[in-house]
Amino acid sequence: MNTIEKHRRSVAWWLFGVSAMVFGMIALGGLTRLTESGLSMVDWKPLMGVIPPIGEAAWIEKFNQYKAYPEYQKINVGMTLSDFQYIFYFEYGHRVLGRLIGMAFGLPALYFGIRGAFSGAFRNRIVVLFFLGGLQGLVGWWMVKSGLVDRPDVSHYRLTTHLGLAVFLYIALLWTAFRHARGGEGVSYDWSNGARWSLAWLGMVYATLLSGGLVAGLNAGAQYNTFPLMGGKWIPDGLFIRDPLLSNLTENLVTVQFNHRYLAMTTATLIVAFALKRLKQVTTVRQRYALIAMIAAVVFQVSLGISTLLTAAWVPLASMHQMGAILLLSSLVWATHELSVVSESKKKEHKSLAS
Repeated sequence: MNTIEKHRRSVAWWLFGVSAMVFGMIALGGLTRLTESGLSMVDWKPLMGVIPPIGEAAWIEKFNQYKAYPEYQKINVGMTLSDFQYIFYFEYGHRVLGRLIGMAFGLPALYFGIRGAFSGAFRNRIVVLFFLGGLQGLVGWWMVKSGLVDRPDVSHYRLTTHLGLAVFLYIALLWTAFRHARGGEGVSYDWSNGARWSLAWLGMVYATLLSGGLVAGLNAGAQYNTFPLMGGKWIPDGLFIRDPLLSNLTENLVTVQFNHRYLAMTTATLIVAFALKRLKQVTTVRQRYALIAMIAAVVFQVSLGISTLLTAAWVPLASMHQMGAILLLSSLVWATHELSVVSESKKKEHKSLAS
C-alpha cells in the first residue's frame, strides 16, 4: 500500500469535517444577518481579532467605536452596553469560526502534505480550496464595509456574493471529500447516467439560493407573507415598475421575492420528478439512498420556505430555511457523485469489453 492510499481515508474524513465546519459557518452567518449583528464589529484584525474585549473599559471602548457608525446613529440610538454585547458576540463568533476553519484546513493540509498523502493534482486542489477560504474572509470584510458608510445596512449585492462564495466553497469541499473517499485520483466518471441532469438541478438550487440572498439583503421577504398568492394574485402588482427594466431583477422588492418563489417551486418540482424517475433505474444502494435524500431534502426545504414566509421570517424558521438549502445542496452533491462515479464492477466490465 503506497503512502497516498494509506492516508486516503483519513484525508477524506478530514475534508468531510471541514465541510461540516463550513456548513456551521454558513448557518451562523445567517443568524448573524437575521439578528442584525453583522455591523457590530467595525474593524477587521485578521490576526489579533480572536481576542474579545476583556473588562468593562475594553467593552466601553468597543461600544464607543460602534457609536461612531450609521447603524447606531440611525437605528440603535440608546441601546445599552448589554444589548451591544449580544449582537457583538454573534459577529465575533462568526469571525472566530472562520479563523478556526482556516486552522482546521491549513494545519492538517500541511501535515498530510509533509507525509506525502497528496498526489500532485490533489495538492493543487487543496491549494485552490485554501485560497477560496482566504478570499471568503476578504469578501466578508468587503461586505461589512458597505454598511459602515452612509446606509446602516450591507449591500445586498455584496451579501449575495459573500453567501455565494461560501456555498461554492462548501460544494467544492464536499465534492472533493466524496471523490477522495471513493478512490481519489483513481475515480472515473460517466456523466451519461442521469448525472448531467443532477448537476443541472444542483446549479438551479445554487441560483435559487443566490436569489434568496437578494431577498435577505433587501428584506424583500416582508413584502407579501401569503402563499401561494401574493396580494391575492398569482402575478402581483409592481413587478416591473422600475427603470431601467433589468434593475427590477435585483432592486425591486416585489420582483425579487416573486423570482425567488417561482424559481424555488420550479426547481423543487423538477428535482422530485427527476429523483422519482431515476429511482426506477438505479443500480446501487448508494444511488437509491442519495435520491431518497434529495426528495426528503426538497420536501423539508419547501416546507421551511413556506413557513418562513407565512411567519414574516421568524428568526428560528428563517435560519432553518437557510440550513435546509445547504442540506438540499449536500444531497444533490452526493447524488450527482453517486450517479456519475464509475463503480469497480463497471470498470472491469469496460476493460473486458475493450480486450
